[in-house]
Amino acid sequence: IGGFAAEGDLQKIKEYLAKTEAAIEALTPIRYCENETVNLILSSFANRARKIQVRLKAEVKLPEELNVSDTELCALLSNALENAISAAAEIEDEKLRKVYIKAMINNDKLVISTENAYVGEITMEGDLPQSNKKEAGHGFGIKSMVSIVERHGGLYSFETEGGVFIMQLMLPLGKSA
Repeated sequence: IGGFAAEGDLQKIKEYLAKTEAAIEALTPIRYCENETVNLILSSFANRARKIQVRLKAEVKLPEELNVSDTELCALLSNALENAISAAAEIEDEKLRKVYIKAMINNDKLVISTENAYVGEITMEGDLPQSNKKEAGHGFGIKSMVSIVERHGGLYSFETEGGVFIMQLMLPLGKSA
């Protein structure tokens, strides 16, 4: 900045400040709730969604401490958001490229749900959606989420309704895994 000021180049100073401000905003997590892990995960995915023209709407009311490990919480949210944002990004109509995520505590249960539009077919095997990606490493996210939910004695559902994919997870919080 000093060099640009010495040169009297106000435009370069403005450009530098705009770039720096954007970099700081990208690093600063948005505060969705009291839980910092959740804030970091949602901020990261909101940034990723924005870059591929997907709108992420989050309604999250979670306390600072949960009876779920940060690792499990990260796996649940990351897998859910990765799947939802990837599916929404494939939609041609930008107005439909939306992902809704809700997370809250209801009667001592952690409830997480996502909704997103999708294109194509979703193949279900039993009550689980199957990955349509053939590359190695795909298809483990849903299984990971289900494993965590089952370990906590919770419930899950994956369903489609009118071109919208709906994922719902519920974990009782009174019991440690």
